[in-house]
Amino acid sequence: MPKMKSVKGAVKRFKIKKNGTVKRGTAFRSHILTKQDASTRHGQKSPKVIAKVDVANIKAMIN
Repeated sequence: MPKMKSVKGAVKRFKIKKNGTVKRGTAFRSHILTKQDASTRHGQKSPKVIAKVDVANIKAMIN
């Protein structure tokens, strides 16, 4: 059997931490940030963690 290919879109968007959780970026951070509240912009800086329900699917996509 051939090896399964990674989903390249998932590889670019997610990173697996050493403890097994999956990091993701935040949406709405690319441009026109002047319309957003300062607290919203500040909250979007730190990377977010994927919910436990979705971790198995994302790890399968990344391989």
